[in-house]
Formats: sequence, structure tokens, C-alpha cells
Amino acid sequence: MKTKVTVVGAGNVGATTAHWLAAMNVADVVLLDIPQMEKMPMGKALDLMQAGPVFGFDTQVVGTNDYADTKDSDVVVVTAGVPRKPGMTREDLVQTNQRIITDVIGRALAASPHAIFIVVTNPLDTMVYLALKVSGLPRERLFGQAGVLDSARFRTFIARELDVSVENVQASVLGGHGDEMVPLVRYSTVAGVPIGELLPPERINAIVERTRKGGGEIVELLKTSAYYAPGAAVAKMVEAILKDKKLILPASAYLQGEYGLNDICFGVPVKLGAKGIEQILEYKLNAEERTMFDKSVNLIRGTMSALKY
Repeated sequence: MKTKVTVVGAGNVGATTAHWLAAMNVADVVLLDIPQMEKMPMGKALDLMQAGPVFGFDTQVVGTNDYADTKDSDVVVVTAGVPRKPGMTREDLVQTNQRIITDVIGRALAASPHAIFIVVTNPLDTMVYLALKVSGLPRERLFGQAGVLDSARFRTFIARELDVSVENVQASVLGGHGDEMVPLVRYSTVAGVPIGELLPPERINAIVERTRKGGGEIVELLKTSAYYAPGAAVAKMVEAILKDKKLILPASAYLQGEYGLNDICFGVPVKLGAKGIEQILEYKLNAEERTMFDKSVNLIRGTMSALKY
């Protein structure tokens, strides 16, 4: 029986995630949105299906407003939620998306009790924490996507700076998404050579800053949030799970003593395979990295404080 992935939220990020997954031909895809969106997910699903003959994929894509169609999914991707709008406080955003995540997780888990869940909704680490508490799932089966996107942005800017292929660039990040990101410059390399040996500190600092502000840069240009790269990042994580690749990627995971942290979801390198998170890797941090790390922890805990139980 072919594997099945549900994407909850058929907006830009959700639909683009479905697009990348369909092209990968790794699973059939269900694209779900709320009834108020009426036939929109059905239209996007049909459009995607009709790209199959052009690009040579046989993925079945179903659009729906009904969680019954998501039954027995192997992976559920949650992109549903609202972006932060002008005048909206952090607390407003957290509480609005808290209601959405609580509803989505409850419905999706009832339909697919054995699924692995990947949360994409912002504020990411706080929503992953909430989803874990609401679902009661083990941390291996529910985690968040942010670090794959941040490291992809980091790799892109390094490759452009040095005029090399992105395939030669490996970049490591920890911590929260965006401004809360902790770039591990010492562990970032080009063909095995640390970038500190290839670029002066001022250029590295500029690249790090641009990576941290990467989402904001796109919002300024597009007047909406990014979706191509976030969708691709989620699809990469799903592929690692469905193919049992044991791929090491950054993810927002619930920590139980790792890095000296407890009861928080935080971006760390994990090994992804058929069981979800199969291992959390711990990097040794120097004093400067630990300072950034602790700042990221404090920012995330501040956002978590806006959750209302």
C-alpha cells in the first residue's frame, strides 16, 4: 500500500509543500483546509495532479475539507495558522494559533493515530511544544521544521559569496527560527573546509545577519511570507522519514536534558528515519556560541509564556 501524507493548510506553504512532495513521488498527498475555504484545496490538488504527466510523477493528490479523507496518514504536516499582522502582539499571535493548533492536532490525530507529525506553524518552537502537550505523543513522533530552512538560507548565501555549488556547502544552525537562530560557524564548511578559513569575519557576520533576517527580507519583497523554500524544507524532512534515510537535519525537538535543557522545544540536529526522530546530536559549544544559545532559549521561553491553558 502506498504511503500517505496529509498537509493541513492549503495556503502558500501548504500547497507548495504538496507540490514538492508530489514531484518527489514518495507518497500520495491529501491537501486539507477548513470548510470556509470551500473548494480551494480541491482546485489546487487537481492542478497539481495535472502536472504529473508533464514531470512524470504518478502521485495521487486529493483536496478536501474533511479529516475523514486524511485517515491513516503516515505523516501529517501542519501549516495551518495565521501570520503575524500589523498591530498584532506576540501574545495575540500565540493565542490565535494556539486555538488553531489545538483543533488541528485533535482532529488529525483522531484520523491518523499512528502518524508522525511535523509542525510548521509560527511561532514555531512554541507551537511544537503546544502540539506535543495537546497530543500526548512522544517527542520522536512530533517535531517542527525551521532549521532546515534556516540552514538552506545560510548555505545559499555562503555559496553565492564563494561562487561554489550549494551542494559543496554544509551549514549548521541551532535554536529558534529567524532572529533566534544560533549559527554554528565553526561547524559550517565548504568541501570540508571551515568557512572561517575561507571568508573574513565581517563577511561571515554579514551572511549570518542576512540569514537571520531571511524571512523578513522576503516579506519585504513579496509582501507575504516565503513558501518555496519552506515547502521544500518540509518535503525533505518527509522524504527522510518515508525512505528511512537516517538523515541528519535540524529540527525543533522536545529536549529532555540535551544541551542542559528540559521542557522546551528547540532547534537541534536530529537523525530522521522511519520512526521520526531517532537520535538527537549534541554539539560542543564554545563560550560565544553558548551565549547566543542561551539568548535563543530565553526568547523562546518568553514566547511560550503567552500560551494559555
